[in-house]
Amino acid sequence: MGKLFIVPTPIGNLEDITFRAIKTLKNVDLILCEDTRVTSKLLKFYDISTPTKSYHQHNEHSKTKYFISLLINKKNIALVSDAGTPGISDPGFLLIRESILNQISIECLPGATALIPALVKSGFPCDRFIFEGFLPLKKGKNKKIEKIATNRNTTIIYESPHRILKTLQLMLYYLHDREIAIVKEISKIHETIYRGKIKNIIKEIEKSTIKGEFVIIIKGNEVT
Repeated sequence: MGKLFIVPTPIGNLEDITFRAIKTLKNVDLILCEDTRVTSKLLKFYDISTPTKSYHQHNEHSKTKYFISLLINKKNIALVSDAGTPGISDPGFLLIRESILNQISIECLPGATALIPALVKSGFPCDRFIFEGFLPLKKGKNKKIEKIATNRNTTIIYESPHRILKTLQLMLYYLHDREIAIVKEISKIHETIYRGKIKNIIKEIEKSTIKGEFVIIIKGNEVT
Protein backbone atom coordinates (compact mmCIF):
# COMPACT_ATOMS: atom_id res chain seq x y z
CA MET A 1 0.00 0.00 0.00
CA GLY A 2 0.93 3.63 -0.41
CA LYS A 3 0.81 6.31 2.26
CA LEU A 4 -1.38 9.38 2.70
CA PHE A 5 0.51 12.52 3.75
CA ILE A 6 -1.43 15.42 5.30
CA VAL A 7 0.65 18.49 4.45
CA PRO A 8 -0.03 21.95 5.92
CA THR A 9 0.65 24.83 3.54
CA PRO A 10 1.33 28.54 4.23
CA ILE A 11 -1.62 30.69 5.31
CA GLY A 12 -0.03 33.80 3.83
CA ASN A 13 3.72 34.10 3.56
CA LEU A 14 5.00 31.36 1.21
CA GLU A 15 8.06 30.87 3.43
CA ASP A 16 5.88 29.54 6.26
CA ILE A 17 6.40 25.90 5.30
CA THR A 18 8.69 23.21 6.68
CA PHE A 19 11.62 21.58 4.86
CA ARG A 20 9.88 18.26 5.47
CA ALA A 21 6.70 19.47 3.77
CA ILE A 22 8.63 20.59 0.67
CA LYS A 23 10.48 17.26 0.52
CA THR A 24 7.20 15.36 0.87
CA LEU A 25 5.48 17.34 -1.90
CA LYS A 26 8.43 16.64 -4.21
CA ASN A 27 8.54 12.92 -3.50
CA VAL A 28 4.89 11.80 -3.54
CA ASP A 29 3.20 10.50 -6.69
CA LEU A 30 0.25 12.87 -6.53
CA ILE A 31 -0.88 16.02 -4.70
CA LEU A 32 -4.59 16.51 -3.98
CA CYS A 33 -5.46 20.21 -3.86
CA GLU A 34 -8.46 22.18 -2.70
CA ASP A 35 -7.78 24.45 -5.70
CA THR A 36 -4.99 23.48 -8.10
CA ARG A 37 -4.61 27.11 -9.21
CA VAL A 38 -3.82 28.22 -5.66
CA THR A 39 -1.46 25.31 -4.95
CA SER A 40 0.36 25.83 -8.28
CA LYS A 41 1.75 29.14 -6.98
CA LEU A 42 3.33 27.35 -4.01
CA LEU A 43 4.66 24.51 -6.16
CA LYS A 44 6.16 26.94 -8.67
CA PHE A 45 7.79 28.93 -5.84
CA TYR A 46 9.57 25.78 -4.61
CA ASP A 47 10.16 24.24 -8.05
CA ILE A 48 7.92 21.24 -7.36
CA SER A 49 6.69 19.38 -10.47
CA THR A 50 4.54 16.66 -8.85
CA PRO A 51 1.18 16.10 -10.64
CA THR A 52 -1.92 17.57 -8.98
CA LYS A 53 -5.63 16.74 -8.84
CA SER A 54 -8.58 18.67 -7.43
CA TYR A 55 -10.08 17.45 -4.16
CA HIS A 56 -12.55 19.86 -2.54
CA GLN A 57 -15.89 20.02 -0.75
CA HIS A 58 -17.85 19.73 -4.00
CA ASN A 59 -16.21 16.53 -5.27
CA GLU A 60 -14.81 14.75 -2.20
CA HIS A 61 -17.81 12.42 -1.90
CA SER A 62 -17.47 11.27 -5.52
CA LYS A 63 -13.65 11.18 -5.68
CA THR A 64 -12.66 9.65 -2.34
CA LYS A 65 -13.03 5.99 -3.43
CA TYR A 66 -10.89 6.62 -6.51
CA PHE A 67 -8.04 8.13 -4.51
CA ILE A 68 -8.31 5.33 -1.94
CA SER A 69 -7.84 2.86 -4.80
CA LEU A 70 -4.66 4.68 -5.82
CA LEU A 71 -3.34 4.46 -2.27
CA ILE A 72 -4.18 0.75 -2.11
CA ASN A 73 -2.23 0.34 -5.36
CA LYS A 74 0.94 1.70 -3.77
CA LYS A 75 0.66 5.35 -4.79
CA ASN A 76 1.85 7.89 -2.22
CA ILE A 77 -0.49 10.88 -2.05
CA ALA A 78 -0.18 14.28 -0.35
CA LEU A 79 -3.32 16.17 0.65
CA VAL A 80 -3.15 19.97 0.87
CA SER A 81 -5.71 22.74 1.26
CA ASP A 82 -5.48 26.30 -0.07
CA ALA A 83 -3.95 27.38 3.23
CA GLY A 84 -3.25 25.80 6.59
CA THR A 85 -3.81 22.24 7.72
CA PRO A 86 -6.25 20.04 5.76
CA GLY A 87 -9.22 18.90 7.82
CA ILE A 88 -9.30 22.08 9.94
CA SER A 89 -12.31 23.86 8.37
CA ASP A 90 -11.10 22.43 5.05
CA PRO A 91 -11.68 19.18 3.10
CA GLY A 92 -9.83 16.10 4.32
CA PHE A 93 -11.96 14.27 6.88
CA LEU A 94 -13.55 11.85 4.39
CA LEU A 95 -10.24 10.80 2.84
CA ILE A 96 -8.60 10.38 6.23
CA ARG A 97 -11.52 8.32 7.56
CA GLU A 98 -11.57 6.05 4.52
CA SER A 99 -7.80 5.62 4.70
CA ILE A 100 -8.12 4.45 8.30
CA LEU A 101 -10.93 2.02 7.36
CA ASN A 102 -8.70 0.59 4.61
CA GLN A 103 -5.67 0.35 6.92
CA ILE A 104 -3.72 2.85 4.84
CA SER A 105 -0.86 4.51 6.67
CA ILE A 106 -1.32 8.23 7.36
CA GLU A 107 1.44 10.71 8.11
CA CYS A 108 0.24 14.12 9.31
CA LEU A 109 2.93 16.79 9.19
CA PRO A 110 2.89 19.66 11.69
CA GLY A 111 2.65 23.13 10.26
CA ALA A 112 0.69 26.27 9.55
CA THR A 113 -2.76 26.95 10.94
CA ALA A 114 -4.47 30.29 11.54
CA LEU A 115 -6.05 29.63 14.92
CA ILE A 116 -2.91 29.14 17.06
CA PRO A 117 -1.01 32.33 16.05
CA ALA A 118 -4.21 34.35 16.47
CA LEU A 119 -4.93 32.82 19.88
CA VAL A 120 -1.43 33.47 21.21
CA LYS A 121 -1.37 37.01 19.79
CA SER A 122 -4.74 37.86 21.37
CA GLY A 123 -3.31 37.91 24.87
CA PHE A 124 -6.28 35.93 26.21
CA PRO A 125 -5.76 32.76 28.27
CA CYS A 126 -4.73 29.94 25.93
CA ASP A 127 -4.15 27.05 28.32
CA ARG A 128 -7.69 25.90 27.46
CA PHE A 129 -9.75 27.02 24.49
CA ILE A 130 -12.67 26.02 22.27
CA PHE A 131 -12.36 26.08 18.48
CA GLU A 132 -15.68 26.46 16.65
CA GLY A 133 -14.42 26.93 13.08
CA PHE A 134 -16.89 28.72 10.79
CA LEU A 135 -20.31 29.44 12.26
CA PRO A 136 -23.47 28.15 10.50
CA LEU A 137 -24.35 30.37 7.55
CA LYS A 138 -27.97 30.93 8.62
CA LYS A 139 -29.85 28.27 10.55
CA GLY A 140 -28.46 27.85 14.02
CA LYS A 141 -26.07 30.78 13.93
CA ASN A 142 -27.86 32.76 16.65
CA LYS A 143 -28.05 29.73 18.94
CA LYS A 144 -24.38 28.97 18.39
CA ILE A 145 -23.33 32.50 19.37
CA GLU A 146 -25.67 32.40 22.36
CA LYS A 147 -23.95 29.20 23.48
CA ILE A 148 -20.49 30.69 22.90
CA ALA A 149 -21.48 33.53 25.23
CA THR A 150 -21.57 31.03 28.12
CA ASN A 151 -18.14 29.49 27.46
CA ARG A 152 -15.78 29.93 30.40
CA ASN A 153 -12.73 29.35 28.21
CA THR A 154 -11.42 31.36 25.27
CA THR A 155 -13.34 30.65 22.04
CA ILE A 156 -11.98 30.88 18.49
CA ILE A 157 -14.07 31.19 15.33
CA TYR A 158 -13.31 31.87 11.67
CA GLU A 159 -15.25 34.40 9.60
CA SER A 160 -15.25 35.67 6.03
CA PRO A 161 -15.04 39.35 5.02
CA HIS A 162 -18.62 39.59 3.72
CA ARG A 163 -20.09 38.23 6.98
CA ILE A 164 -17.77 39.74 9.58
CA LEU A 165 -19.85 42.81 10.48
CA LYS A 166 -23.15 40.90 10.74
CA THR A 167 -21.47 38.32 12.96
CA LEU A 168 -20.03 41.03 15.20
CA GLN A 169 -23.46 42.64 15.55
CA LEU A 170 -24.89 39.30 16.69
CA MET A 171 -22.00 38.89 19.10
CA LEU A 172 -22.68 42.35 20.51
CA TYR A 173 -26.29 41.32 21.15
CA TYR A 174 -25.49 38.02 22.88
CA LEU A 175 -22.09 38.76 24.44
CA HIS A 176 -22.85 42.42 25.18
CA ASP A 177 -19.56 44.29 25.33
CA ARG A 178 -17.21 41.35 25.94
CA GLU A 179 -13.53 41.75 25.12
CA ILE A 180 -12.45 40.13 21.88
CA ALA A 181 -9.52 40.17 19.50
CA ILE A 182 -9.70 39.84 15.73
CA VAL A 183 -6.75 39.01 13.50
CA LYS A 184 -6.99 39.28 9.73
CA GLU A 185 -4.55 38.31 6.97
CA ILE A 186 -2.24 36.38 9.31
CA SER A 187 1.40 36.29 8.14
CA LYS A 188 0.64 38.56 5.17
CA ILE A 189 1.96 42.07 4.58
CA HIS A 190 -1.22 43.73 5.87
CA GLU A 191 -1.74 41.53 8.94
CA THR A 192 -3.88 43.46 11.41
CA ILE A 193 -5.11 42.79 14.94
CA TYR A 194 -8.00 44.51 16.67
CA ARG A 195 -8.30 44.23 20.45
CA GLY A 196 -10.96 45.60 22.76
CA LYS A 197 -14.71 45.75 23.34
CA ILE A 198 -16.95 44.43 20.57
CA LYS A 199 -18.66 47.79 20.02
CA ASN A 200 -15.34 49.59 19.50
CA ILE A 201 -13.98 46.91 17.18
CA ILE A 202 -17.08 47.12 15.00
CA LYS A 203 -16.37 50.83 14.51
CA GLU A 204 -12.73 50.13 13.61
CA ILE A 205 -13.55 47.44 11.08
CA GLU A 206 -16.27 49.58 9.47
CA LYS A 207 -13.57 52.17 8.75
CA SER A 208 -11.05 49.64 7.43
CA THR A 209 -10.64 47.70 4.20
CA ILE A 210 -12.67 44.56 4.79
CA LYS A 211 -10.75 41.79 3.02
CA GLY A 212 -9.02 38.54 3.89
CA GLU A 213 -10.04 35.85 6.34
CA PHE A 214 -10.76 36.84 9.94
CA VAL A 215 -10.00 34.90 13.12
CA ILE A 216 -12.12 36.02 16.08
CA ILE A 217 -10.89 35.25 19.60
CA ILE A 218 -13.47 35.70 22.34
CA LYS A 219 -12.50 36.07 25.97
CA GLY A 220 -14.16 33.53 28.26
CA ASN A 221 -17.23 34.37 30.34
CA GLU A 222 -15.89 35.37 33.74
CA VAL A 223 -19.31 35.55 35.41
CA THR A 224 -19.59 32.85 38.06
